[in-house]
Amino acid sequence: MSHESSHLPVGRPHRVTMIVDEGSNPFEMGVATELFGLRRPELDRPWYDFTLSAAAPALRMHAGLFTLSGVGGLERTDDADTVIVPNRPDPLTRPPGAVLDAVRRAAARGARLVSFCTGAFVLAEAGLLDGRRATTHWRWAESFAARHPRVRLEPDVLFVDDGDVLTAAGSAAALDLGLHLIRRDHGADVANAVSRRLVFAAHRDGGQRQFIERPVPDIRDTSLAPVLAWAQERLDLPLTVADLAARAAVSPATLHRRFAAQLGTTPLAWLTAERVALACRLIERGEQGLDRVARLSGLGTAANLRARLRRQTGLTPTAYRRRFGPLTGSGGVTAVAAASP
Repeated sequence: MSHESSHLPVGRPHRVTMIVDEGSNPFEMGVATELFGLRRPELDRPWYDFTLSAAAPALRMHAGLFTLSGVGGLERTDDADTVIVPNRPDPLTRPPGAVLDAVRRAAARGARLVSFCTGAFVLAEAGLLDGRRATTHWRWAESFAARHPRVRLEPDVLFVDDGDVLTAAGSAAALDLGLHLIRRDHGADVANAVSRRLVFAAHRDGGQRQFIERPVPDIRDTSLAPVLAWAQERLDLPLTVADLAARAAVSPATLHRRFAAQLGTTPLAWLTAERVALACRLIERGEQGLDRVARLSGLGTAANLRARLRRQTGLTPTAYRRRFGPLTGSGGVTAVAAASP
């Protein structure tokens, strides 16, 4: 499915069902509940209809920490627009056949499929990742590649968006992927609002390679907050890495080290991501003319805006405006291109 397709249904909330399995990680269930299950009255828009489903009415969670009961059956996946598959406490153990059947049925009718951490093993066991891009936790990457050689594994990223199948690398990366889904469904402003509510970065560049075990550097004052805030107020200016380093009163090399340690990215990549996010907000708010949006966001030219926006969101500026730009005469309500799941 093209990234430019929307999974937002017409006339009802988008239904998200998370399958819970024996031994599932409760943190990832909490992530999905926080992102898709809690009401968001401050956003003044229909939110997701979130439910849990399982093959059994009661399940022991990871390490037997507690028992989850009163969970709906797997039939809840049969009308869900997005299905989140369970992570695996032992990913080399085959998932229950009923779970695999439910996931295959969801895929056959065009539902969006999502996995967190070792949940990629479930999608692969169901035969839904062959020839497709995916990721999983770095500790299981070699085992995954050996077990599922037909999957195009990308082991160094936080998440992979392959259109109608999306996979996150680990438990915390589930937050990254969840915010990305909200950004796809509702636009950058809404995703940013949710991320602020969570006190979590709306967009983390870099990949999970940065989290592989390594010595923690002993750095004195590592706070980047002042220089980040300063740069965010000047994105329309021709800022360079040297400008950021000068503002932070450090050398460019030191600035690179601090960005890598704290944000998992480079100063230039961070600047570009912030400029694309600003361009998205401008488009959502109705700013007309790609040249003007490019200039105000610091991306320079319409051609650069098109390339950067498509790389980061999977959408052209025209498609982004069509999905997330203000709908004339609707009091600022966001227009969303609807498609059946």
